[in-house]
Amino acid sequence: MSDLPIPKSKIIFHIDGDAFFVGVEIAKNPSLKGLPVVTGEERGIVSALSYEAKALGVVRGMPIFKIKRDFPCVVILPGDYRAYAEYSSQMFDIVRRYAYGVEEYSIDECFADFTGLDRTLKLTYWEIAQKIKSEINEELGLSVSIGLAPTKVLAKVASNWVKPNGLTIIDCDTAPDFLAKKSVEKIWGIGPKTSELLTKKGVHTALDFSSKDISWIRQNLSKPYETIWQELNGILVMEVDTEAKTAYSSIQKTKTFTPSTNDKTFLWSQFSKHIEDACRKARYYGLVPKKISIFLKTQNFKIITITVTLPVPSNSPEILLSLVHLHFEKIYARGTLYRTTGTILQDLTLNFISQKDLFGGTIKSDKFGLIHKQIDCLEDKFGKRVIYLGSTHKAITQKARGTDSDDLDRDLLFL
Repeated sequence: MSDLPIPKSKIIFHIDGDAFFVGVEIAKNPSLKGLPVVTGEERGIVSALSYEAKALGVVRGMPIFKIKRDFPCVVILPGDYRAYAEYSSQMFDIVRRYAYGVEEYSIDECFADFTGLDRTLKLTYWEIAQKIKSEINEELGLSVSIGLAPTKVLAKVASNWVKPNGLTIIDCDTAPDFLAKKSVEKIWGIGPKTSELLTKKGVHTALDFSSKDISWIRQNLSKPYETIWQELNGILVMEVDTEAKTAYSSIQKTKTFTPSTNDKTFLWSQFSKHIEDACRKARYYGLVPKKISIFLKTQNFKIITITVTLPVPSNSPEILLSLVHLHFEKIYARGTLYRTTGTILQDLTLNFISQKDLFGGTIKSDKFGLIHKQIDCLEDKFGKRVIYLGSTHKAITQKARGTDSDDLDRDLLFL
C-alpha cells in the first residue's frame, strides 16, 4: 500500500475517530469490545453507536425505549463527556508529535498540514499516518481513520472512504475516481436543501459538481459553494487553522413529549429544566452566553421562538429565567397543544472577568456564580440534580413520555 500515489502539492491529513464516543467507552471497559453498544441513556435517545449496533439496524436519534424493546442485546450507556474530552485531547496531542500545528475541528476529528514533513521526519506520508494510527490505538485503545489529500474537503472524503480503521490517499489525478462514487449530499458543507437543489439541476455526484464551470457555480450557488468546488478540484482555499478556539457555537436543550400538552406550568417547568441543564454545561466549559432563545413547537409542527439579548453574559439559570419568563408569556397561547420545548444558549464566549455594569447585573451574576460553583461540586460528588430550582420540579416529577435531546459536545466545543 505504500506505493499509492501521493498528492504533489499540499499534504492535508484528516484524522477522524471511529464511533468515537462508543470507542472511548470500550477503551474504558474492554469487555464491551465486539458488542452492540449505544450511548445516550441520559438523553433518552441514541447519541452514538458501535458498528455492531449499526449492523442490527440501530440508528442515531432512536429513542432508548425502542432500543430496550426491539434490541434487548444492545448495551445502553449514559454519555461520559468528561472522558470524551480527555481522550480527545490526548488523541490530538499524539497528532502534534508529528505535525507543527493541528486544527481541532471537533471533539473527534482534526486537520493537520504535513506538507514537507516527510523529509523532516524521514518517513513517507503513508508511514506517518500509520504511526499516528498505531500510537492512538496502542496508547488510547481507539481506532481512527485517516485521509490524505491536497485540500481539506478532499481529505474529508478520503477519511470517510474506508471505515473503521481506514487510511486513504487522494491526489489530483485520482480525485475524479473517488468523486464519481460520492453522492453530492455526502460532501462536507453541502446540506440537504442544497443537495436537493443540485439534484434537480442534474448534479448527483461530487464529480458532477466539481466538473461544472466556475461560472455555473457562481450563477446558481452562494460563495461558500465556490470554495467547496475549488477544494474538490484540488485548489487549497481552506487553510488549516491552528489558532485556539475562543468563539463557540451554542448549547441546545429540547424535550419532545407525547401526548402533546397545553399545561402552562408544565411547559414553563420544562424551560426551567432546559436552562438549568444548559447553564450547567456552560459552566463546565467555562462559557457564558450573550443571548438565549426559547421555542415552542405545536402539535402541528409550527415553531414559535423568541430571542433575548442578555444585558450581562451569565451562566446562572436564575438570571436567565427571570429574563425569559415574560417572553414565555408572549409565545404561549391558551388552547394550543405543544409537543416540544427548546432552549438555546447562543453567542458563547469564555467566562473572563466582565466589565461591571451600571445596574449591578454583573455583581448579581457573580453572586449566583459562587453559589453554583458549590452546587456543581456537590453534583460532582453525589450525582446530577441533588439540588435544583423549584420551577424545575414539575418537569422532573411529572415526566411525560418522550425524549430529551441536546447538542453534542462537538457542536459546543468547536463550531
